[in-house]
Amino acid sequence: MDIDKFREMFLTEAAEHLEVMADILLQLDSDPEDQEGIDALFREAHSIKGMAATMEYAKTARLAHHLEDRLDDCRPLGRISAVGIDWLLEAVDLLELLLDDIRNERTERDVETFITAIPKEPIADVSSATAEKRVDPGLAEEGFLVQLRLQETVTTAGARFLILLKRLADFGTILESTPSTEALLQGEDPGQLLVRLDSDISQEEICQRLQEYSEIREITFPVAIAEEKSRKKEPSGKMVRVSTELLDHLINLTGELITNRYQMQSAVKEHNWQAVDDGVGQLARLVKNLHHQVLQVRMVSLESLAGRLSRTVHDLSRSSGKEISFKVEGTEIELDRAIVEELTDPLIHMVRNAVDHGIDQCGTVSIKAWREQDQVLVQVADNGRGIDPEKIRQQAQEKGLVSPAQAKSMRDYDLFQLICQPGFSTTAEVNEISGRGVGMDVVKTAVERVGGLLLIDSVPGEGARITLKVPLSLAIIRVLIVECAGTRMAMPITRVVQTVEVAPAEVQSSGKQLMIHYQDQLLPMLSLRKILKAPKGSHLDPIPVVITEVQGRKIGLVVDQLVGQREVFVQRLPAPFDQVRGCSGGTILGDGQIIFLLDLQTLFERR
Repeated sequence: MDIDKFREMFLTEAAEHLEVMADILLQLDSDPEDQEGIDALFREAHSIKGMAATMEYAKTARLAHHLEDRLDDCRPLGRISAVGIDWLLEAVDLLELLLDDIRNERTERDVETFITAIPKEPIADVSSATAEKRVDPGLAEEGFLVQLRLQETVTTAGARFLILLKRLADFGTILESTPSTEALLQGEDPGQLLVRLDSDISQEEICQRLQEYSEIREITFPVAIAEEKSRKKEPSGKMVRVSTELLDHLINLTGELITNRYQMQSAVKEHNWQAVDDGVGQLARLVKNLHHQVLQVRMVSLESLAGRLSRTVHDLSRSSGKEISFKVEGTEIELDRAIVEELTDPLIHMVRNAVDHGIDQCGTVSIKAWREQDQVLVQVADNGRGIDPEKIRQQAQEKGLVSPAQAKSMRDYDLFQLICQPGFSTTAEVNEISGRGVGMDVVKTAVERVGGLLLIDSVPGEGARITLKVPLSLAIIRVLIVECAGTRMAMPITRVVQTVEVAPAEVQSSGKQLMIHYQDQLLPMLSLRKILKAPKGSHLDPIPVVITEVQGRKIGLVVDQLVGQREVFVQRLPAPFDQVRGCSGGTILGDGQIIFLLDLQTLFERR
């Protein structure tokens, strides 16, 4: 497989992950006990490690894996110290430089020196860690930077730093230091010494020689940052290949729309209302055709993704010593590019889990994609040992996710959903492939972000099947509009199994839970009014019910009125409204009314 054609995709995705990491770290600087931020940071590092390992960029993968280890130490404590945040920001800068090496086809720079020279306890609450670690742009011209910190017990730091400056001069030429020699001679007692050194000796050797001085607490080789603005790089532009034939179609459609406009303008001036009506009908057909053509511009096949997954299986097979064959079906299926990009990391996680958890010594991992109406289903399956429900029951009870009584009564299908909980893993040993409980959490989050569903099925001894159900497009989708408490709202039609009207006499009760019969099974009835904490409404006869699927189970969602279906253009909500759980976007109807799109998954998780 030619790895070069995937380089740009890797660089774009890795740069996005690093940008997210930098933003999260800056937020953690003001709120170091943000557990969700720490977990998100860990997932970003995990994703970079997996992508870099797949692309065989060993040093990038090594640094990202070490970054992941340090963050894993922070997760149980629920906080990151100032020292830890500074070090992580330096690590992100170094990862950006590694990406720059890859982009320019240079050999990846050394990372071992940075790794071995890190503070032993970067997550500790060290008051001295607040010292400035940003590097003056003037120090970044040539040579490399050496940063020294002394033990807290050292009382004459200035004198010790003068001795260390002399020692550093033995390694090469000191181009500049902060503080300067003159300042140290005048009695300045700094918390750190930063030196720009021009030397032929490797950083690793310098580090080893300086370790003979017991008063040195920390030796680092920080990356110079030219300007704060340059640190925030412009996001790389995303490109798609568009055939000239498709562009010709778009130009022709534009011409027809212009003609239609003039025809309608003339009909209005002449008060020819029949011609206006005909023009509106023609306009509807042209817009529908334009919608189809524009979607084709954004559509990409799963072929490139299948190539990356094939390489992942090949590399994992070789590193684990297992004999694994890989089968792919349906690579010709096309999806919105944004969805394919979101599915890349989840599918890699699933394949890695299949190799590590599912297959013992030999077996098959298969990827299958197919279309069902306006949805695409992508399934990852293996013929390994499958998922052990009893082991999940045990882990779920130990982690306090379910009570012993709940664990005993839960169906296997519901149990399998628990493996998507953050930090849940049935593997005791952490290795390069899996075992940290991050894989399925990433999968679930990414699939729900694009409005999809995650289905897990397994038979012990026969393997496991994980299916992703995602829409064809993210921008223009078909929705079901409902009314609740006087407000209209929408839900993706892909999340609707069926709409029914139920007579009050058909409603049954099981304890405090109301139930309805649907296709020979009892489904729980839940009120949308109650979930949204709206006032109780009047009794309805018949009762409008939306049959939907949440967390792998069908439920009946009671609404006030079923308004109808419509194609809408969904827009993301601006900050801070994008943080509202249960709402995934908004749209404007033809009459100017704004309605919000319900995110059923997070809406029910809120209960």
